[in-house]
Amino acid sequence: MKTSWYREPWAWLVFILPCIAVVASITTYIIANTDADTLVVGDYYKTGKAINLQVAKVKQAQKLGMRFGLKLVNNELIIKPTGIEKSFPLINISFFHPTLEEKDFYLALTPDGNGYFRHRFDHNISGKWKITLTPFENHWKIQDTISLPQNDFIDIVPDPTKAQ
Repeated sequence: MKTSWYREPWAWLVFILPCIAVVASITTYIIANTDADTLVVGDYYKTGKAINLQVAKVKQAQKLGMRFGLKLVNNELIIKPTGIEKSFPLINISFFHPTLEEKDFYLALTPDGNGYFRHRFDHNISGKWKITLTPFENHWKIQDTISLPQNDFIDIVPDPTKAQ
């Protein structure tokens, strides 16, 4: 007794497997071309030397005794020098969001009469941030990861293990 080809299970197996492979390859192609890949560092040796320079800047801050207190209350950022008794004409502070690059921003702050650096934000910046403090001359650097808002001052101290 002869049956039609479409009633044979082996025929469907022969047709289904290549069809699944074609659909999977098209899906993989679409996924691969939807989002751009991040670039791999081409000259990793130069990047490594730059990291060593950053560590040297953090060690310089450690040697100079740089320490700062930071708090954010009611969208007002207050940074006070707590380490050495030195006035700074300008402090550069960079905020880096851990996942969203478009939220990163930079501030250049001058001290008020008490020597504190203040900035009032018109939007909420709560959450986790990686911050970098540098002077105008850029000869030392302090990096830390903080969570905002902070009602009390938190210490920002130089730590070479956090340098990047």
